[in-house]
Amino acid sequence: METTVRDTRAVRAPASLQLPGILLGVGLGGFLDGILLHQLLRWHHMLSSTDHDRIGVKYYDPHTVSGLQMNTLWDGVFHTVCWLAVLGGLSVLYARVTAGRRQVWGSRVLWGWILAGWGLFNLVEGVLDHHVLGIHHVHDGPHRLWWDLGFLLLGALLLAGGGLLRRSGRSFDPAAARTGRTGDAG
Repeated sequence: METTVRDTRAVRAPASLQLPGILLGVGLGGFLDGILLHQLLRWHHMLSSTDHDRIGVKYYDPHTVSGLQMNTLWDGVFHTVCWLAVLGGLSVLYARVTAGRRQVWGSRVLWGWILAGWGLFNLVEGVLDHHVLGIHHVHDGPHRLWWDLGFLLLGALLLAGGGLLRRSGRSFDPAAARTGRTGDAG
C-alpha cells in the first residue's frame, strides 16, 4: 500500500524545469557568444590564440585564409553544440510540461534556470578555453586578462541572478494549468 502512495505522489509532482532551463541557457549563451564575439565584433574565434601552442594545439591565424577557414570550421562545430543544447532543452521541456506550456514560458523559474545555464556556460567555457587551454581569449591585446576575468564575472553574475529570479517564482503544477489556475513554473 505504501508503494502506491509514493507512486501517486511521483506522478503528481511537478516536472522540474532545471535541466531544460540549463540546457537552453547553455545553448543560448553560447549562441550569443558566437554571434557577438566571433562574428559581429570578430574579437576571437575558437582557435585564434597563440597561447594554445603551449599545449600542442596548432595556432590558426585568423588573418590568413587557411587560418580563417579552420577557425570558421571550429566556430561551426561550436555553434552545432549550441544548437544541440537548445534542441535538447526544448525537447526535455516539451516532454516534462504537457499542460500550461504558455505559462511556463512566462515563468520566473524557467528564465532563472536559463540565466543560470548561461552563467554556467560562461564559467566553464571561460575557465577551460581562456585559462586552462588558452585556445582563445575574449579580446586579445594588452588587457586580455581583464576581458577574460570580466567574462567570468559576467558568468558568476548571471548564475547568481538566475538563482534569485528562480527563487522568486512559484512552483508550477501541471494539473492546476489544466483547471485554469495560474502560477509560476517550478
